[in-house]
Amino acid sequence: QVQLVESGGGLVQAGGSLRLSCAASGRTFVRYAMGWFRQAPGKEREFVAAISWSGGTTRYAGSVKGRFTISRDNVKDTVYLQMNSLKPEDTAVYSCAATIVTQAMTLFTQTRAYDHWGQGTQVTVLS
Repeated sequence: QVQLVESGGGLVQAGGSLRLSCAASGRTFVRYAMGWFRQAPGKEREFVAAISWSGGTTRYAGSVKGRFTISRDNVKDTVYLQMNSLKPEDTAVYSCAATIVTQAMTLFTQTRAYDHWGQGTQVTVLS
């Protein structure tokens, strides 16, 4: 079992930046692919970004591509989401997720592929 704790959310003006962190604890010696998802009020949870265990493969939702960057530090068992040029429509609760993989380059974009979820951190972008 792995536990995930997000941090770094907050209030920011449009055009600003935030960096989210997701710290993993527990069975972190196991290989995990990681993802970031977000859910705005009244909307379904949506995929934001994903990264393979090795960090060599990443994938982004079209709405954030070029503005957000996902990365990971496997020594610190932490995944990051650097968010630049934030827009009001980026306002949501952001959650990280993890799932065990057998291949270092595997990643997933579907919610149902992930077994472990954090509690989420609120990001609010003011216009």
